[in-house]
Amino acid sequence: MARDSLNLKLNKREIVIIAGAVALSAVIYLLASQFTYAIGFPLDDSWIHQTYARNLALRGEWAFRPGVASAGSTSPLWSALLALGFLIQLSPYVWTYFLGALTLFALAVLCEWAVRKIVETYHPRFPWVGIFIAFEWHLAWAAMSGMETLLHGMIVTAVLILLMTNTHRYLPLGLLTGLSVWVRPDGLTLLGPVLMTILLAEKDTRSKFKAATRYIIGFGSIFVFYLLFNLAIGDAPMPNTFYAKQAEYAVWQTVPIIERLGQMALQLLIGPSLVLLPGVIAWLVKSIKQKMWGSLAALIWCAGYLYIYISRLPVYQHGRYLMPAMPILFLFGLLAFAEFDGGKMFVRYHWVAQTIWRASAAMLTFGFIVIGAQSYAKDVAVIESEMVVTAKWADANLPQDALIAAHDIGALGYFDHHELIDLAGLISPEVIPFIRDEPQLAIYLNQRGADYLIAFPDFYPLMTGNVESVFTAESPITAAFGEKSMVVYRWKRP
Repeated sequence: MARDSLNLKLNKREIVIIAGAVALSAVIYLLASQFTYAIGFPLDDSWIHQTYARNLALRGEWAFRPGVASAGSTSPLWSALLALGFLIQLSPYVWTYFLGALTLFALAVLCEWAVRKIVETYHPRFPWVGIFIAFEWHLAWAAMSGMETLLHGMIVTAVLILLMTNTHRYLPLGLLTGLSVWVRPDGLTLLGPVLMTILLAEKDTRSKFKAATRYIIGFGSIFVFYLLFNLAIGDAPMPNTFYAKQAEYAVWQTVPIIERLGQMALQLLIGPSLVLLPGVIAWLVKSIKQKMWGSLAALIWCAGYLYIYISRLPVYQHGRYLMPAMPILFLFGLLAFAEFDGGKMFVRYHWVAQTIWRASAAMLTFGFIVIGAQSYAKDVAVIESEMVVTAKWADANLPQDALIAAHDIGALGYFDHHELIDLAGLISPEVIPFIRDEPQLAIYLNQRGADYLIAFPDFYPLMTGNVESVFTAESPITAAFGEKSMVVYRWKRP
């Protein structure tokens, strides 16, 4: 099934084409952002990573607030990579966008290589698989988001591609799995498909034991340091976000599963991925018929990963929690269509079906890169005009000794220098048990002696109903969406 590796190398022309596609994708997104409101990030969480990175680079501390160690970063590896940008004075923007574009480029090349490896008839004039990945709007959004999402997706995709290409290098697979956990804790889910493949693909008990041992040694040699790192700074084996997010979105877990599945499907199928759906199904059927254990393990992992997330966390912000599974999901469809492209299905009418899917994929891909860029620009505009504006105002106008309580602490952490109470539990894990209990939160703020509360009014209607507001962001972007702006409230203690 796999071809000679000598025929799989991408030449310089193909590398340049993919690099150009990634660069063009990034430029479209950043220009859309600049002309809509300003250059920035589409998530407040992006500023959390920047704050940890700055303190690591400039102070040598793993801390959100200088001098106070905390386990509030979901991705220690990503924050550490961002820290390099502060050392070379290219952060927070240039270095972050470069890392995102570089990750998207590596992912595009990886997927292009995988299709060449697996589909013998794939001999493209242009590396269209890599170009598709470079322009797919979810992935481009993730690349420019300032978040670890795409890096996690690339490592996950690398592990699953190695399984699909029948590798026996289980020690490197273990090392990659361990590395993935440093990017996101859900990298632990990769243990399932790798061990499943070992169990089904290795010939005898001795081979299975030897392969599993190598894999566990590779994984454990990196994972143990991750556990020690979290225990040292947060007194728990996982970062605070692992526990806080699940507590905050407990209500989501009561939504009927059919409704949650529907929302997930909507996010996954918005864009060119809709055209790939028949290919995903075709690749599943082929994997079952031909007992392609690596592909089956990857498919099962993808389904399980998506289900785990929608069972615990909401599908919002373009399905950003689902994005790490998107590259491998898209790859299944691309593999099937690459195989179809070089085959003779439908005989005389093969060219008709071929033309239809090619045209559909191309139109949706390039159409949605524009639509995706517009969505990205609006997301950035909201964060910049709400969180960043409010954080800068607080830094300039509130007393230096004021204690501020807030739910969105990213921009506050980066642009403001006041002591913070984090109502989302990332750097204040003590609030996690009552994270959505407003009366209990109010008692907690009184006990801590909070002076100000910064929040969207609709998020804490009970807590903000009878308190004085001292500043409102008054974002025209938010107003256009019919939503209320972020407010700084003077917290009245009894």
